[in-house]
Amino acid sequence: MQETGLAASERPRITAPHRELLDQVLDKWSLQVLEELCEQPQRFNELRRAIPVVTQKSLTAALRRLERNGMVERVVTSTRPLAVQYRITPLGTTLQGLLDALLCWTTVNMADVERARERYDDEV
Repeated sequence: MQETGLAASERPRITAPHRELLDQVLDKWSLQVLEELCEQPQRFNELRRAIPVVTQKSLTAALRRLERNGMVERVVTSTRPLAVQYRITPLGTTLQGLLDALLCWTTVNMADVERARERYDDEV
């Protein structure tokens, strides 16, 4: 792991609440929902079209998890018929740089990861 400059006693430890939050925010559908909503607010069906492989059930679950964790808010508009729009919250926006950094890391290192996977698979 890369050194952060913090003494070992000052570095955060991964606890059960940390794992739970990271699992909920970094799962495959939540990442894509956050990516879409960082661009602009969207209605449910707009998100389904933007992420065509997600099922309605999985998208609903991801939106609820993100809403519960304060990353996304559900806004009901007073139009006829009523419409629901999802948008990123200020807390959710703080993830954008981190997600961009992770995506950049995966892009830069994907070839090395693929080679490591091939070596491992050849040995097993």
